[in-house]
Amino acid sequence: MADQVPGLDLERILPWFREHVEEVDSLTGEIIGHGRSNLTYRLRDNGRSWVLRRPPLSHVQATAHDMNREFTILSALVDTDVPAPKPIAICDDEAVNDAQFYIMEYVDGLVPADPVEVKKRFNEEDRLRIGIELVDVLAGLHALVPDEIGLAGWGKPQGYLERQVRRFSQQLESIRYRETEELDELARRLSKAIPDERRPGIVHGDYRLDNAILDDDGHIIAVLDWEMCTLGDSLADMGLLRMYWGESVGGEELSLAGTPVMALSGFPNWEEARARYEEKSGADLSDLDFYTVLAHFKLGVILENMYKRFLGGGTVGTGFEGIGQQAFVLAKRGLAVANASEMPELRA
Repeated sequence: MADQVPGLDLERILPWFREHVEEVDSLTGEIIGHGRSNLTYRLRDNGRSWVLRRPPLSHVQATAHDMNREFTILSALVDTDVPAPKPIAICDDEAVNDAQFYIMEYVDGLVPADPVEVKKRFNEEDRLRIGIELVDVLAGLHALVPDEIGLAGWGKPQGYLERQVRRFSQQLESIRYRETEELDELARRLSKAIPDERRPGIVHGDYRLDNAILDDDGHIIAVLDWEMCTLGDSLADMGLLRMYWGESVGGEELSLAGTPVMALSGFPNWEEARARYEEKSGADLSDLDFYTVLAHFKLGVILENMYKRFLGGGTVGTGFEGIGQQAFVLAKRGLAVANASEMPELRA
């Protein structure tokens, strides 16, 4: 056994793993990914690898870190064209590792988070194709009919948007440890601007380029981080993708500092991405400003909670020091979208 990794008790996991996953000689483990929400570990034995996912170590929101959610959607996607890791087994017995967890296959490829690495591996033509494929995979996910892939009765799609605004507004109150005037203002405006409900579909909840794995040719071979997936208004994913893609509103770039890959030359601009999604999905994106503001608000609240968790010593990994400031930046950018919107309910 390797030295103890925070959140991973390999001595207790090994007997369960041998019974439910595969008979292995031993296991070693290491944290992978940014570890800013649910934690991801790579388990190894004699050249073979698996992935273990579990909740954070502290400040766990009641509905935000349910491993059954991820395991259920990954199981439903196995026989579809949406690329995702195959789930293997889930453990609900918290005595095994102090929290629920599940095992899925390890997908070997590049998570395109580093612009230097992406620029080195893929030329502008490749990047154009990657951007188009990112949109096409999302349109394919949204085209799935939940009842046809084993998700009948899963989640509560009716009232999704109203519930999202209310839930994240309540979450902001429950974790409050400082003043958040901009986030409070977003909550107020969003509650007055909720569009009519659309046909429910799958909502990934955190769809972006660096939540995907690329093969050597730049094709998406897996979409990751399904922890916020649910059934509801799928355009929520488009609002989030717009936020991460980046565009200028009032002369201010709205992309996050954490998504510099999308700023590389070759990637489609946001208007091209939007047009591609409209072509593939047939969706009406006239109310997209609402979904974009909602994305900024939700991520701002999530980062507030992560920063509080960091301050309490409940995070694993590095890079948390600036998350509190990022929450403020997100709120300001969300207000910029709202103020420039043609939806009067979103404007001041």
